[in-house]
Amino acid sequence: MKIGITYDLRDDYLIRGFSPEEAAEFDSRYTIEAISAALNALGHSVDPIGGVNALVEGLAAGERWDLVFNIAEGVRGFGREAQVPALLDAYEIPYTFSDPLVLALCLHKGLTKSVCRDAGVPTADFQIVTEAADIRQVRLPLPLFAKPVAEGTGKGITPHSVIRTRRDLKQVCTGLLVKYRQPILVERFLPGREVTVGILGSGRKARAVGTLEIELKPESEQEVYSYLNKEMCEQLVSYHLAPPEVAERAEEIALLAWCRLGCRDAGRVDLREDEEGRLCFMEVNPLAGLHPTHSDLPIVCRFKDISYLQLIAAILESANSRRRQDSRRLSMG
Repeated sequence: MKIGITYDLRDDYLIRGFSPEEAAEFDSRYTIEAISAALNALGHSVDPIGGVNALVEGLAAGERWDLVFNIAEGVRGFGREAQVPALLDAYEIPYTFSDPLVLALCLHKGLTKSVCRDAGVPTADFQIVTEAADIRQVRLPLPLFAKPVAEGTGKGITPHSVIRTRRDLKQVCTGLLVKYRQPILVERFLPGREVTVGILGSGRKARAVGTLEIELKPESEQEVYSYLNKEMCEQLVSYHLAPPEVAERAEEIALLAWCRLGCRDAGRVDLREDEEGRLCFMEVNPLAGLHPTHSDLPIVCRFKDISYLQLIAAILESANSRRRQDSRRLSMG
């Protein structure tokens, strides 16, 4: 197949004047090269497209692909991750990972938690702060945790995100509202172990490949899987497989959330224990990072003896099975 790759390259945005934190969710050239090499090894030709603007130019010029391997994060708005798949849907070009609705929903952590809670997924109580006046309406018991509602890679998360006084609540939320210009998710702080579940597949074929426990080293920013801890995970974080009894429960919750949200092909679900050791859903990443050694999903796979090539092959097969189904429906119609 001729496979295009859509992505946002971190170096391109740094050159444009973005700060390292602003560009944190974008991919390194090494990641794009690794995905391309894996697709080549699987027998496909690869066309590196770039972000949404490059995709628009290519489509307007008549470029087409059998399938697009989409990892483009987008830049602005709650629908930024949905822009590329929405365009591909309009041109009837199949692609990897979730559709525009799912990507837009899952980027907004508050809406995601609302859907999951209604579906019976255990999640900590939460409220959304959209402006400073809302802070007074937060009635949740302390301690609390606050983060931007639509950021990834730990952006906006520091040790100050753990809130122990009402004064801290006002100060932290006000600061986040000003800096990130988006609502703030305020939820009960979960003090227990943190895990992330790697998932492959879609719908009934979705399966958990492993549960990774995230343990912070003494020199890290404590209590939080923060932006700094994620960016410097090789020095500040220790990863290991969660104990079987924890993994079993985590994977049950993760798969329930994954399927109820309609996520596809591959991704991660993050969970954390409350003060009584009960696992609670935190968020889902339906467009998980794919850096071979730095991103959580490939790390989970490595612990479970799934090579990077096998991971990319599984993602491609999941998307390609959907492509084949669509082709059969068209031929029958």
